[in-house]
Amino acid sequence: MLKKELRLKYKALRNQLSENEIEELSLAIANKVLTLPIWKNTYFHIFLPISELKEVNTEYILHLLSGKDKEIIVSKSDFDSRNMTHFLLTDTTKIKKNKYNIPEPVQGIEVPASKIDVVFVPLLAFDKAGHRAGYGKGFYDKFLAECLPETIKIGLSFFEVEPIIDDIIENDIKLDYCLTPNGVYAY
Repeated sequence: MLKKELRLKYKALRNQLSENEIEELSLAIANKVLTLPIWKNTYFHIFLPISELKEVNTEYILHLLSGKDKEIIVSKSDFDSRNMTHFLLTDTTKIKKNKYNIPEPVQGIEVPASKIDVVFVPLLAFDKAGHRAGYGKGFYDKFLAECLPETIKIGLSFFEVEPIIDDIIENDIKLDYCLTPNGVYAY
């Protein structure tokens, strides 16, 4: 299936989820995070969900990371350059939604992508080879290309794997894992 078709399919499926289902499924995904061999790492990048788009609620994962004294990093997106700037999440970090309803840090301590050990990646769909389909703006592919090759990339999905995404291009960055409420896919 093509990314365009997958985006339509999974946006429609997400729209059918109730708030309770989103919370239950997000908690199940967070429990899968505990099973991964990632806990020796220090710097964890996480996306803050766009609730209007019914994304995975990463608050549960945030609590896990905080409880394990990990350094948590969140990003601010520049829609003109398609670049993301990464900031350390602290007790004093102010979060504000941008015009696309993406919760972002207002300011803070900037962290280079090369310092990030683990990235939790938003997506709409993923396939058996570890490829993903996002919203199509390329923010995460650009960001992941700036990370070190050993950076662990973990997709989060409410839904199970697709057999294949047909229109993968050269600069699409593969995942190392994808977590669903029912499983862990390793690549």
